[in-house]
Amino acid sequence: MTKILLIDDDEKLGDLLGTFFGRFDLELQVAHDPETGLEMLAAGDPDLVILDVMLPGQDGFEVCRTIRKASAVPIIMLTARGEVTDRIVGLEIGADDYMPKPFEPRELVARIQNVLRRSTVSRQTGQNLHYDGLSVDLERRSAELDGANLDLTTMEYQLLALFAGNPGRTFTRDEILNELRGIDAQLFSRSVDILVSRLRQKLGDTSKQARFIETVWGTGYAFIGQEAAAS
Repeated sequence: MTKILLIDDDEKLGDLLGTFFGRFDLELQVAHDPETGLEMLAAGDPDLVILDVMLPGQDGFEVCRTIRKASAVPIIMLTARGEVTDRIVGLEIGADDYMPKPFEPRELVARIQNVLRRSTVSRQTGQNLHYDGLSVDLERRSAELDGANLDLTTMEYQLLALFAGNPGRTFTRDEILNELRGIDAQLFSRSVDILVSRLRQKLGDTSKQARFIETVWGTGYAFIGQEAAAS
């Protein structure tokens, strides 16, 4: 059974979702404060975290940052205010999807299934990708740069796998949105640019010298990594 961790101080929400999730083979664990949530995450290894922005003690953004320092577990953030700014901030710090409150439980289940599907789809390819200094393991959903493990969020990994699996191809922002299917469509190109920028930083690319991801002005982005020589 898929394990979901909800970090939200609304006790009624936990009761409601716990009953509803059982119909979809989802096991819900609930924490009503950040400290308990982080302890349960470390001890229970859930498949996905649902994280409210408005929490006692520290907000969901800070909790998300803390989680991303140690884990790439998929995160769906709940935003009561529903502002685009909140969603952009969440994307910048590593969230994988967003749900404005109030929401329909069935839509949340659909979002969970979609995020989990994206997190495993690349395993079906059966081929790893190797470029000078960069290795993408499609089975383990991990990547290494110059021998060091890259700490990537689910969406950052999916973007890297998309680029590295299509070297030389220029992707428009709309194509990236369609391929990933997790970035809020309301954010359009801004969300893609933020995601690409975040991945570039982890790859060590700069605006003056691109090693892996190149901006194709007026169009989108292309992967320009050099394929590793055969050993």
